[in-house]
Amino acid sequence: TTEFQTASGKLNKNPVEGFSAGLIDDGDIYKWEVVIIGPQDTLFEGGFFKAYLTFPYDYPLRPPKLKFITEIWHPNVAKNGDVCISILHEPGEDKFGYEKPEERWLPIHTVETIMISVISMLADPNSESPANVDAAKEWREDPNGEFRRKVACCVRKSQEMAFD
Repeated sequence: TTEFQTASGKLNKNPVEGFSAGLIDDGDIYKWEVVIIGPQDTLFEGGFFKAYLTFPYDYPLRPPKLKFITEIWHPNVAKNGDVCISILHEPGEDKFGYEKPEERWLPIHTVETIMISVISMLADPNSESPANVDAAKEWREDPNGEFRRKVACCVRKSQEMAFD
């Protein structure tokens, strides 16, 4: 509980640019809602992407899960909204040998470091290890064609949802 109270208090005192985060329900410290603002000078600029950050009961020993609720087209976001980035992978060795242990979850990570990694992921997709193979293929082969069109559609939808 102290980890969450500390995290929540730090975010309120020192907000980080590019996202907002808070409890979905004051009675459940394990479920947070975050809104990520599409980073400037990226295809996601102007978007407001809502996601749920769900912490395991043994946090900070294990990573939370991040799932976009707002539709988003990105190589590192599965079609169901699950975010796939190293920082959110279970700690330890990668059985596929793709990630170094220090790139994976470490108990020192905070809501801020997670969200900064997600904002960075939006700005710079990793198409080598995709969660959405179709988005990764479009990103690699024609980032200014179909990929750009689909992202623009998601940005428009996110704006409509944010201002409804």
